Amino acid sequence: MEVIKTSLDGVVIIEPKVFGDERGFFLESFHVDRYRELAGIELPFVQDNHSRSSRGVLRGLHFQVKNPQGKLVRVVRGEVYDVAVDVNPDSPTYGKYEGVILNESNKRQFWVPPGYAHGFVVLSDTADFEYKCTELYDPADEGGIIWNDPKVGIDWPIDNPTLSAKDAVLPTLDELNA
Repeated sequence: MEVIKTSLDGVVIIEPKVFGDERGFFLESFHVDRYRELAGIELPFVQDNHSRSSRGVLRGLHFQVKNPQGKLVRVVRGEVYDVAVDVNPDSPTYGKYEGVILNESNKRQFWVPPGYAHGFVVLSDTADFEYKCTELYDPADEGGIIWNDPKVGIDWPIDNPTLSAKDAVLPTLDELNA
C-alpha cells in the first residue's frame, strides 16, 4: 500500500495494493501491522459502520467531544468528496481542512484521526460508505460544525447539498469556540 501524507497532522490517504484480473479484484482493507507501520494507525478499532446515501447528500461535519473517534473511511460503491477539518484550537492547522475523492475505482481510504471533524458529500447516484471507528458512537457526545463555514472555506463540489435537520443548524467554528 502507499500512504500519502496531507497538510494535516496524522491525516493520510491510503492507496491499497489491488490484485486484479478478468475475474475481479482482491485487496486488504485493513491489516493491523501494515497500517500501524506504514500509516501510523495504532488505535484499536471498536466499531464498523456502513451508510448508503444518494447524490447530493452531505453528512457532517461531525466529531465526538469527550471521546473523539478516529475513522478509517472508504467507498465501496459510488463516489464521495470526503473531508477532515482540524477543530483543535491549540493546533497550528486549526480551521484547515483536507479533502479527497474516494470512489469504488480508486479504492482509496482516508484516515481521519481522533480530534478532527469529518464529513462527505455524495457525487454519484448513490454511494456506499464504510468506516472503522476507534471509539463507540455516543449521541450524547456529538459535536459538529456547519458544512459551509466561511472560516474553514471548504471547496465542496456541490452548491446546494441535501442535509439532515441536525446538520443544517450546526454552529460555525467561531460559534463552537465562543
